[in-house]
Amino acid sequence: MAAPTARSGPVAAFVRFVICGGGVTLLASGILLLVGHRVPFALANAVVTVASTVLATELHGRFTFGRGGAGWSDHAASGLTVALSYAFTTGAMLAFDGLHPGGGALLRQGVYLGASGLAGIARFLLLRHVVFAAGGTSRFPERLRRGAARMGNAGRRTAVPYTSAPRLLQGS
Repeated sequence: MAAPTARSGPVAAFVRFVICGGGVTLLASGILLLVGHRVPFALANAVVTVASTVLATELHGRFTFGRGGAGWSDHAASGLTVALSYAFTTGAMLAFDGLHPGGGALLRQGVYLGASGLAGIARFLLLRHVVFAAGGTSRFPERLRRGAARMGNAGRRTAVPYTSAPRLLQGS
């Protein structure tokens, strides 16, 4: 295995992760500002979160980790890291509110930003060492990758299997 260069090392990858992820987050927040009042916010936020996660995963695969385009299982695994981040930040806020019921807005924001920062670092590490592992060989368990790929292909299945379609069209 070649030694990391300044361009491929963990610090450079983390800087690219922050730039790509931060840029996508800013884009997503702008879209939410534009459409958030026209449709229910929860719906707008869910759609923007899914779309921005797909875009960020693609950017991370191509630019942050230099592995190329992301496949369905990469997107599913990345989505899982987002769900874990959400659970972590939500848990941190619920714990804070339980321990400090009158904690004030500035302290709450500090807790949220701290939890988001830790979740971001954990997400970077999972993406770098599991989802987009060096050499294109992910260490994400194969059983989970296959399940994620099946979930991603579920929308592509047709009512008529491909192999029987020509016979049906010929009337046999």
